[in-house]
Amino acid sequence: MSTTFLPLYDVIIIGAGPAGACAGALLSRAGKTVLCVEKSHFPRFSIGESLLPHCMEFLAEAGLLEGLEQQAQSLGFQFKNGAAFLKNGMRTEFDFTRKFSQGPGTTYQVKRAPFDALLADGAAAQGVDIRYGLEVTDFVYPDADLVQLTVRDEQGEQHQLSCKFVLDASGFGRVLPRLLDLETPSGFPVRQACFCHIRDGITDPAFDRNKILITVHPTLHDVWYWLIPFSDGTASLGVVGATNRFAADDTASASLWQKVADEADLALLLANAEAINDVRSLVGYSANVGALAGDRYALLGNAGEFLDPVFSSGVTIALRSASTAVPLVLKQLEGGAVDWDKEYTQPLRQGISTFRQFVEAWYDGRFQNIIFNDQRQEQVSQMISAILAGYAWDQKNPYVAETKKRLQTLSEICA
Repeated sequence: MSTTFLPLYDVIIIGAGPAGACAGALLSRAGKTVLCVEKSHFPRFSIGESLLPHCMEFLAEAGLLEGLEQQAQSLGFQFKNGAAFLKNGMRTEFDFTRKFSQGPGTTYQVKRAPFDALLADGAAAQGVDIRYGLEVTDFVYPDADLVQLTVRDEQGEQHQLSCKFVLDASGFGRVLPRLLDLETPSGFPVRQACFCHIRDGITDPAFDRNKILITVHPTLHDVWYWLIPFSDGTASLGVVGATNRFAADDTASASLWQKVADEADLALLLANAEAINDVRSLVGYSANVGALAGDRYALLGNAGEFLDPVFSSGVTIALRSASTAVPLVLKQLEGGAVDWDKEYTQPLRQGISTFRQFVEAWYDGRFQNIIFNDQRQEQVSQMISAILAGYAWDQKNPYVAETKKRLQTLSEICA
């Protein structure tokens, strides 16, 4: 890795995941000098494999969609057109092409290691300088116009990098929230996820590989499983629940497979499954911050807030945050005044709030009562389908404009 850096960058991005790659590509296309520093080396394992259709708009905007579509099949990515749900033998599904909001209705289920590498390479091809193996250790303001980051390479050598603006796309690393003491409680209970990739061995001809399958535990309605099929016969499998739903002395592998055994339909579907990597565990993943932007910096995606994996909203929020932030960064770099709270935080959190209320309603059972009701109206289903497809910012949708009221009323009717 070269240790030669420019004396000054317009923007430094922390993290080369989807938010960082998208933001970098957009900035580079606008003619700005962009350095992206990434602690890991790609490809690297990550969860969050089931994209939402709204993502496709942002990837197209950043010039990254064509490469995805060209290589999707060779990388084992699976065409996705909806979500299926299973609970105590009851099955229901949402077709994302039948939705209230305008925009793409299909997307992909992706292996994040090659997916993230593909996006990063696409951003680099557009002029983004991406350096791997660099850890950001400090953030200071050397004068009234610049930001200085200290980074440490894998040999332990430190480098001071200067720029006019910083975007933190570090995901669960949450670099600036830690360095600048921005973190606040998420408000969600501490939950645990245990997950791995499997060779799924599914032979059931009725199983639809074009949809993520979300299954509810037969007796614990706040415990659920994801099954995300890929096109090469493998899948991502995980179980999520409050930490007290798992035995304290169990390994991650035991926690996952014992919970799978609890659910007869899922266990039957995966009777021939075998893990192809170690089962991992993530505890206390929900996070929040007091502000998503400050003096010459902004937080993107999971670096600012992560809710829960149940509706696969993470990558969508990450890409939406990049698309929203970049025009404001460009405006500020050109000397314009930007109200980051009004123009970035508030609009972004409108959609996050919609997702949050759906997540809360999932865990307390209200949303489960809604989706498993056999008297679902088509128009309402299309409105809900739009949100599950990622269009949580569409204020024309009554379930976005009045999420709390609409969910409560509908759950009472269904109950």
